[in-house]
Amino acid sequence: MKPDIHPTAIVMPGARLGAGVTVGAYSIIGEHVAVGEGTWIGPHVVIDGRTTIGRANRIYQFASIGGPPQDKKYSGEPTRLEIGDGNTLREYVTINRGTAQDAGVTRVGSDNWVMAYVHFAHDCQIGDHTIFANACELAGHVHVGDWAILGATTLVHQFVKLGAHCFTGMGTYLDRDLPPYVKAAGNMAKPYGINGEGLRRRGYAPEAIHALKRAYRTIYRSGLGLEEIRHELRIQSEECAEVGLLADFLEHSVRGIIR
Repeated sequence: MKPDIHPTAIVMPGARLGAGVTVGAYSIIGEHVAVGEGTWIGPHVVIDGRTTIGRANRIYQFASIGGPPQDKKYSGEPTRLEIGDGNTLREYVTINRGTAQDAGVTRVGSDNWVMAYVHFAHDCQIGDHTIFANACELAGHVHVGDWAILGATTLVHQFVKLGAHCFTGMGTYLDRDLPPYVKAAGNMAKPYGINGEGLRRRGYAPEAIHALKRAYRTIYRSGLGLEEIRHELRIQSEECAEVGLLADFLEHSVRGIIR
């Protein structure tokens, strides 16, 4: 099945479109772009740079995908953007490719739901099954784990990491790392317990959720120092594997976690 390209769209020589790809009116596809089969690209979309997009994605009007990074150090290096399968990118989403100062690639996983006006800056690394509500803005080098949910207008400082299954309320500002499973809200962000409802919806056992709530109390309410917290979480992870993800996150946090 050949790609369906609107007569007003511009697909540059060298671009590779898989079977069943749709390109809407007035969209522009750059020469180094590869798009997987079954992906739908709406009208007035620009996809540029060394950008690879997987299968069955939906990209809505006025999105700008694969543009150069908004980084004054960028000097035209052949950096990349990689997007997985089954993502929805709504109106005015912007995703920039990477920089030579990092791994050189911005990555977005699969099955992500990205609402209007969301921005992923250079070198961001986005997992799978995430939700970004309207106007979330990620600065450069931000990492977001699987199943994270970010409320509308969440702002994330550069180099911050968000763990898997975390949740932010509307208008949250994160200047430090948000551990896995933890809910946060406010400017500056404060922790508000474990994302128990999200975990229940994803089939986590009540025992695992209970263990994660205990781990949360160890981090935020025990009064222990960081090394003592890490040690205690390692002990707790022997009884509950999910706590091990929290322990690993704390051991590798560079910016420190929200408090």
